[in-house]
Amino acid sequence: MPQMKVLVVDDSAFMRKVISDMIAAEPGMVVIGTARNGQDAMEKISQLKPDVITLDVEMPVMDGLTTLERIMSTNPLPVVMLSSLTQQGADATMQALQKGAVDFVPKPSGSISLDIHKVREQLISKLRVAAIAKIRPRISEIRPLTRPVTSPVPQPVVAVLPEVQKRAKLTSPGSGRLNRLVLIGTSTGGPKALYEVIPKLPADLGAAVLIVQHMPPGFTRSLAERLDAASALKVKEAQDGEEIITGTVYIAPGDYHFKVTVTDKPGAGKQMWAKLTQDPPVGGHRPAVDVMMTSAAQQYWSSMVGVVLTGMGSDGTEGIKLIKKLQGRTIAEDASSCVVFGMPKVAIESGCVDKVVPITGVADEIVKSLQDR
Repeated sequence: MPQMKVLVVDDSAFMRKVISDMIAAEPGMVVIGTARNGQDAMEKISQLKPDVITLDVEMPVMDGLTTLERIMSTNPLPVVMLSSLTQQGADATMQALQKGAVDFVPKPSGSISLDIHKVREQLISKLRVAAIAKIRPRISEIRPLTRPVTSPVPQPVVAVLPEVQKRAKLTSPGSGRLNRLVLIGTSTGGPKALYEVIPKLPADLGAAVLIVQHMPPGFTRSLAERLDAASALKVKEAQDGEEIITGTVYIAPGDYHFKVTVTDKPGAGKQMWAKLTQDPPVGGHRPAVDVMMTSAAQQYWSSMVGVVLTGMGSDGTEGIKLIKKLQGRTIAEDASSCVVFGMPKVAIESGCVDKVVPITGVADEIVKSLQDR
């Protein structure tokens, strides 16, 4: 098997050296070169033809986001971003994932992390996944909504979410009392996929949406905020103890399992509440899709739809099985649009998926599935 050729891009000589040493120590990987900024990287890409790139977000001359845009528009390649844990770093990372980066690794202690070895296993794992990911050139942009979505028609593959301005949420009919539930799970390639789904859901969806995206702490809030700015539905990071209501999308915070509890009080009827826990990881994940889906499905009393999008591994399949068993509808993303066809593939092979559609058709399928109930 040929070795994976990696180009390491970072403005810090120390970081280039440490990251290169970690990669070079792995069987099947070789550091084919390093670059000190984006401009240097573009020249090295042309000369060395790497298979995968590690790309720092914050660099002089040409920063990581600009470099990523150039890569995706001229010669799309798998890119894993390295970013700081600051809010600014989190925002830039979400932009990078939407612009086409396969994944990211947080630097434990800032731009120059003397303890970068702490994320060694995470970096190596994500580079191996990136090497098999499908990379597509940029095609179009999502722009912030100025009116409710009235017809969730599939659109072209989206690759760029521009900077968006917050705008007042539209009051969706029937918001409040919970009667329908959508449960979505995703991993590698998930943020980009979610930008293809959530902004296309109409304000009058008539359901609450619960999402688990495999992501470390410190980044899910930025993901929620950017989706919220582009969507008719309200999108937020879930908070422990809050009520799950119609017309809102809840994203599990990094490092917390997303469970639910249900109450049935006279006069109030049945209500669902978010319960965030730090119980042990399941299948190596916290949050885990299966934890969220099974917790909600076991206690829910009405119509529900389960959705598994792009991602490595099998997380979500047990949840999909239970949703199907309880007469819910199930959807999986088709291989043609997945960055990594792992989670959807295993779910489909379980025989419990009703519809398999490309990412551009998932929002439409969710709406149809809810209308059929």
